[in-house]
Amino acid sequence: MGVFHAYDIRGIYGKDLLPEDIYKMGLFLPSVLKTKRIAVGRDCRESSPEAFKYLVRGLCDAGANVFDLGLATTPMVYYATSKHHFDGSVQITASHNGAEYNGLKVSGREAMPIGYDNGLKELEDCVLHKVPVITEKRGTVTQLDLRDEYFSYLSAFVPHLKGLRVGIDVSNGMAGLFVKKLLGTENVFYINEEPDGRFPNHAPNPLVPENIKQLQELVRNRQCDLGIIFDGDADRVMFTDEKGMFISPDLIIALLGHHFLDGKPARVLQDIRSSKAVGEYLSPMGAHMHTWRVGRAFAAPKLKEIDGLYGGELAGHYYFRDFFYSDSGLLASLLVLDVLVKLGKPVSEIIGGIRKYESSGEINFRIARKKEAMEALKAHFTAQEDPTAFFDFDGYRIEFAHWWFNVRPSNTEPYLRFIAEAANGELLSEKLGEMRMVLKPYL
Repeated sequence: MGVFHAYDIRGIYGKDLLPEDIYKMGLFLPSVLKTKRIAVGRDCRESSPEAFKYLVRGLCDAGANVFDLGLATTPMVYYATSKHHFDGSVQITASHNGAEYNGLKVSGREAMPIGYDNGLKELEDCVLHKVPVITEKRGTVTQLDLRDEYFSYLSAFVPHLKGLRVGIDVSNGMAGLFVKKLLGTENVFYINEEPDGRFPNHAPNPLVPENIKQLQELVRNRQCDLGIIFDGDADRVMFTDEKGMFISPDLIIALLGHHFLDGKPARVLQDIRSSKAVGEYLSPMGAHMHTWRVGRAFAAPKLKEIDGLYGGELAGHYYFRDFFYSDSGLLASLLVLDVLVKLGKPVSEIIGGIRKYESSGEINFRIARKKEAMEALKAHFTAQEDPTAFFDFDGYRIEFAHWWFNVRPSNTEPYLRFIAEAANGELLSEKLGEMRMVLKPYL
C-alpha cells in the first residue's frame, strides 16, 4: 500500500487512504502494539471525524478499549501516551500536508514512535493479507479530555515576555487550541488562529516560502521581535527574525543551547542535514553532538538511547528529554522566547553569531535511479578531495575541508534530496554546478 511510510501512514483521503483501510488498521493495531488500551486524538481536518469513526470501530472490534482524546495537537497525544501510561496511541493527522490528505501517527509505550521498521510494515502486511477476525467481546470508548492538564503542563514554560513583540501564524492548525491562551494578547499578534481543516489561508507547511509570507508581513507591519509559525498538527515550529527573515530551523538547535547548556557535558542530537555551525556554536557550552537520521521515527529513539538532553532537525522538529524524548512545536516556541528574554538581543544578532556558512537549502530532484545517482555524486566529489568525515546512513553526508554535502532518498516522496554548505558563496555555487552536472543523466 502506498500510504505506509517510514514515519507514519499518510495519503489523499478517499483516494489513497480509504475509510475501510483505516477500519482494518484499527482491527490489527492492537495485535501489532500488543495492547488493548489505546489513546486516539485527531486534528481538525474535515475527514478526521470519519477517519476517527472507522479507526475506533476497528479497534473496538478487535477488543481494544479506546480513550478518545478529542481534538488534539500531536504532541498532546505523546503527552497522554507517556503521562497516562498507554502502550499505544494514534493521532489522526496528515501534519503539514494539504486539506485533502489525512493519516495516522502511531506511538507505542512511552510515546516511542512506531515507524515502518518497528510496526507499520507488520500492520501493512496484516491489512493486505490477513483475514479480519472480530472478537466476541467488543471494546469500549471512554472520553479522556486532557486539554486543561496539558495546558497546565505547558504553562510552566511560559516566560515573562518583558515587552517583546511577537507575531504568530497558527496556520489554522491545532496549535490554536493552546497558543493564544498561553501567550495572551499583550504585544502578541495572531493570524490564522482558528483551527480550520480546510486551511483556507495557506497550506500548513512552514518550509514552503509561500506559506510564511503572511507571517513576514505581520512581523514587519507590527514591528515584532520574533515571528513564529506552526504546522498543521503543531509538532513543528519555525521562526523569522525581527526583519521577517526566515531562520533555518537547524540554527535554532544552537540557539536553544542558551536554555539547556551551562558548560557541563550534555549530549545534543542533530539530523544529518544540520549546519556544521550548530556543533561549533554548542561545543564550548558543553555539548557533545550526535548526528543521526531524519525523522521522528529515528530521532526520538536515538535521543533516548544516548540519553540526550535535547535535539532538533532541519524540518523544524525539536525533541526534549523532559518531554518524553518527543517533539513539540509549542514547547520549542516557549523555550525560544525564554532565550530571547534571557539574552536581551535582537534574534537576528543571535542567529548572526551562529551562522557561519552559506547553505543551499534542501534541493529536491525527481529521480528514479536514486541509488545510482547517489553513488555518482560520491564518486565524483571524493575523487577530487579526501573527505574529513563520512556518514553512510540516511544517504551520504560527506565533509571536506571547506564544504560538505548530504544526499539522501526521500522516505515519503519520489525524490532525491540534496543539501550542501560551504565556507563562502563562490565555493557553494561551484559545487552546486558540479552536482547538477553529475545528476543530469539521471533526471
